[in-house]
Amino acid sequence: MSFKENFLWGGATAANQIEGAYQEGGRGLSTMDTLTVGDFATPRKITFRTAEGILCKEERLSAVPEGAVGAIDENDYYPSHKAINFYEHYQEDIRLFAEMGFKAYRMSISWTRIFPNGVEEKPNEEGLAYYDNIFDECSKYGMEPVVTLCHFDMPLYLANHYNGWTSRETIDFFMNYVSTVFNRYKGKVRYWLTFNEINVLRSWLQLGIHPNDEQTKFQAVHHLFLASAKAVRLCHEIMPDAQIGNMVMYAPSYAMTSKPEDVMENIRYKRQVEFYLDVMVKGYYPNYKLKEFERKGIVIDMQEGDLEILQKGCVDFISFSYYMSTMSTTDTSVPKTPGNNILAYKNPYLEVTEWGWTLDPLGLRIALCEMYERYHVPLFIVENGLGAVDELVDGTVEDDYRIDYLRQHIQAMKDAVELDGVDLMGYTPWGCIDLIAWSTGEMKKRYGFIYVDVNDRGEGTFRRYKKKSFDWYKKVIASNGENLA
Repeated sequence: MSFKENFLWGGATAANQIEGAYQEGGRGLSTMDTLTVGDFATPRKITFRTAEGILCKEERLSAVPEGAVGAIDENDYYPSHKAINFYEHYQEDIRLFAEMGFKAYRMSISWTRIFPNGVEEKPNEEGLAYYDNIFDECSKYGMEPVVTLCHFDMPLYLANHYNGWTSRETIDFFMNYVSTVFNRYKGKVRYWLTFNEINVLRSWLQLGIHPNDEQTKFQAVHHLFLASAKAVRLCHEIMPDAQIGNMVMYAPSYAMTSKPEDVMENIRYKRQVEFYLDVMVKGYYPNYKLKEFERKGIVIDMQEGDLEILQKGCVDFISFSYYMSTMSTTDTSVPKTPGNNILAYKNPYLEVTEWGWTLDPLGLRIALCEMYERYHVPLFIVENGLGAVDELVDGTVEDDYRIDYLRQHIQAMKDAVELDGVDLMGYTPWGCIDLIAWSTGEMKKRYGFIYVDVNDRGEGTFRRYKKKSFDWYKKVIASNGENLA
């Protein structure tokens, strides 16, 4: 058989995209709570008040003025506030995951459920108990939680008052949170991830930083690296049997032509993700990045001992998301197609989804080969999936397009394991249940094996329905990936 006996088949979600109940159970506001709904043609926007008290909105990855604080406009709609109400439906949803045969459930903890403002000395017990209940429910079905400590959201208070990850103090606040959840759940969670898609974090929404120039961003990233390394060491101390990894968005790139300039541009593009992996897996800043900083005049404020912290806090494995590939070229006239967090050059050999994402199953095998041959640590695919408009008819969705997508990507995984010798831990496709799309805030862009009756404005019965892909994926798991028909 291709995959290990203990291969971690499952699915993935994030708290800010499923939980809802944004002010219940003692939870505080996060940066994600300020993000409006959008669609393919209308960007999502963050909401904030300037130092002068003026309510403003800017696109989700924009900078915000110094002195501005995140806010909520009562006349607008914020998808995270309701999401799919997993907060109340978690028992039903986990039972459905178990029915599919999930071995693992990748999820995240909402930092503000544990520390509402991020700065409290004592945690919110109601929030801790909520995740106890979730982990107990997973345990009941023999399902391993794979827990992301920080998935795009951070306490709004830290963004407002500490400029987020720009401040070194945020590391200490984060470690207080991490220590709390490690000690609380050390008998319940064996797999941890630090920061979701760390290589695309670059704005107030994700980092709590006000200006998002490169100097500010990379100083914040340095603090993320330190926080991750400290979390790794603490995890090993508190839970010797646990494993903890990083998480990146990986989009393999192909040189558009054989022109040496395009090949060099491809190297430059790949370094954008390799930099994060080099630091977190190898434990040091690579020379190519130090030279880039030197050219751009970027000076990272490093304290004595920082480099040692990075060296001693290397992750156990690499987890990553894979949705698309791109191309690299110096020809700026080449058409582009929008992606989740990147603008990808349009590949003439590949089709795209209705949201403009490149469809490239072979790219997943390429990604696996590239990472494993460079880093020689186990790999874990924790996001992969197809966002599409699903039509509910007679209580189900005939989503053959999703089955076909997943079948091709799982076959690419099998080839990477069987033919290339890649050490692959597991596969948790994104949005195992319909959830709020991060890129657009829509519900109609659906990923799940389970349909949730709620629309883009949070209206609906919230009832759950099994799609055709539900039973297909159940067969895949039962056969350990051998039955893809």
